[in-house]
Amino acid sequence: MVKAIALLSGGLDSLLAVELIHKQGIDITALHFTTPFCQCDNRKEGCKSSISVISEKLGLKVKTINNTAEFLKIIVKPKHGYGKNMNPCIDCRILMLKTASEYMKETGASFLFTGEVLGQRPMSQHRQSLERIEKESGLTGLILRPLSAKWLEETIPEKEGWVNRSKLLGFTGRSRKDQMNLAKLFEIKDYPCPAGGCLLTDPAFCARLKDLMKYSSLSISEIILLKTGRHFRIDEKTKLIVGRNEKENDLLLTCEKEGDIIIDMTDCPGPAAILRGQTDEANIMLGSRITARYADSNGKPLTAYLKAKGQTLRTLEIKPLDKDRIKSYSIGK
Repeated sequence: MVKAIALLSGGLDSLLAVELIHKQGIDITALHFTTPFCQCDNRKEGCKSSISVISEKLGLKVKTINNTAEFLKIIVKPKHGYGKNMNPCIDCRILMLKTASEYMKETGASFLFTGEVLGQRPMSQHRQSLERIEKESGLTGLILRPLSAKWLEETIPEKEGWVNRSKLLGFTGRSRKDQMNLAKLFEIKDYPCPAGGCLLTDPAFCARLKDLMKYSSLSISEIILLKTGRHFRIDEKTKLIVGRNEKENDLLLTCEKEGDIIIDMTDCPGPAAILRGQTDEANIMLGSRITARYADSNGKPLTAYLKAKGQTLRTLEIKPLDKDRIKSYSIGK
């Protein structure tokens, strides 16, 4: 039996591609790449991921690969540049395919396939980019794109008869209508994001990321913080992160580092915050006043509890900062 490697994001297109190739009797092993920027598997609590569902349905072997360390290097200086925001789509795709190529050799797979659709994404899925990605990943002729195959040159799997080209499709462009109709036919339901999902295409998140790269260095722990709460730049050395709900408040407390100050509005419903960097008196006061703005105080003075390592250091009597002044410190939304 012919073996193939699938790149499975969990988005609709990759799920459809797997169904199409599985129906041709190919032995598939799926690779699911994950980084802190990926949102393809967002789902309601208690619900199975789309990857788990299709894995059980087809008896699919799925290997998850976390390539965050390599990906962070790409974000800092992508060879092929960024998309509209900070999405290094071409370099990201090359990284995944190079990794998949090694796994293809290990498993004895003859080719690999993806859910890419010609013309769907402006940076990485037009014809020239697809050809460049194939060449730089060392996989020319071995990458099958079942959803758009009829618009692309025949690949080795098709020429060799491993895959029947007549049973592949000719989807193009940014519309999702054809994919959604095919999903109904294949009885694929509750897919999380038809178009995929990457935080590096989100302008608000990218504003935070640019700020981090300007004043600090990238790390997984810092990126997790970027996804949490409201962010404020106090000065070149100092940053404030304010929780938006109880879940985020709890998460912020787990992210505390040596030298951080935790600001807590214990006397009324409201946020917790981390002040990180230069925690002098002026920055502590400003950070506390920003934090107080998001507490349920009706604009009245509050008591801010300053903590470190679970211990209360002291308290401050403060007045919430004016909304107009807060805007000058805010990073992204």
